[in-house]
Amino acid sequence: MKKLYRSRNNKQLAGVCGGIADYFGIDATIIRLIWAIVSLVSAAFPGIIVYIACALIIPEEPDGFETTGTYKND
Repeated sequence: MKKLYRSRNNKQLAGVCGGIADYFGIDATIIRLIWAIVSLVSAAFPGIIVYIACALIIPEEPDGFETTGTYKND
């Protein structure tokens, strides 16, 4: 089963949008744009709170973890 993690490599702040993009297999820029637009339309404040909550709740991806949901074989 695929798990949602904050990205270690594809991040701007805490890796939340990068992790969501990896989970759904799409470009992180698209997720960031959607997040920014929704945050601005909803007066920005709720989007910031949700981002902080996600950064605290979603675990960071473990070392050696690929975005395919499997561990690398070294």
